[in-house]
Amino acid sequence: MTQRSTADRPPATDLQKTLAAGWFAALRDRITAAFQGVEDAAADLAIYGEGAPGRFQRTRWDRPGGGGGEMAVMRGRVFEKVGVNVSTVHGVFDAPFRDRIPGATGDGRFWASGISLVAHLASPRVPAVHMNTRMIATSVGWFGGGTDLTPMVPVAADTAHFHEVLKAVCDAHAPGDYPRFKAWCDEYFFLKHRDEPRGVGGIFFDDLATGDWAADFAFVQAVGAGFLDAYLPIVDRHLAEPWTAEERHHQLVRRGRYVEFNLLYDRGTTFGLNTGGNVEAILMSLPPAVAWP
Repeated sequence: MTQRSTADRPPATDLQKTLAAGWFAALRDRITAAFQGVEDAAADLAIYGEGAPGRFQRTRWDRPGGGGGEMAVMRGRVFEKVGVNVSTVHGVFDAPFRDRIPGATGDGRFWASGISLVAHLASPRVPAVHMNTRMIATSVGWFGGGTDLTPMVPVAADTAHFHEVLKAVCDAHAPGDYPRFKAWCDEYFFLKHRDEPRGVGGIFFDDLATGDWAADFAFVQAVGAGFLDAYLPIVDRHLAEPWTAEERHHQLVRRGRYVEFNLLYDRGTTFGLNTGGNVEAILMSLPPAVAWP
């Protein structure tokens, strides 16, 4: 399917907004349950130290300008820090920000809902991962999102598996354009000041509005549902592998690159801060420990 121009798109309906927001919340529940299952599976692995398996702690927040969300954060044994946040907010963009958002140049009203996930693992052998999907509505509506993998040391089999699952998801849906979304991801998650990629990529898309909302929504749902198929086998493959102090230090240095990207380039961070979002939820993506050489 081809992308429709902003002028040719209808506004989002209340039913579409309700369906999208409901899906993001349901996906959050599915992912948090799966990640707690990983914590349980590692209960007897001494490499993760002592203590009970981690559990997500949920914290609701309200946005003064309209809407709010819920943070779900776990600091476990396997997942050193993982956040799976959902939000649904509405309001009016500040004038300087309107020209940067499709369909917002006029009165600046907006509605946005989505899920955002970032996981930093205790083991340097298990890659960090990010996933988010969202729906945004101004005078027009569209979807965006994606997922990417950030290993401390790339493993060819892991990279291949991650991309194979994402390609299959894209190939099964007309709005899914794997070659374009993969290239978009490689370009987006690139640290220009260091001339290096953040990780081994994935897919990224934005302003997705083909004219068939149901098809676009089905694709976004498939990306979210496929995330666990792409990521959990990689976690399982390396879960019980021991690591060295040198590997841990390398992990902390690589996390520094993650911090640099999210603070300098990440659109979600910029959007959240410019729309009065919850600062703790916005900065949830930052790792709990980091080092620079």
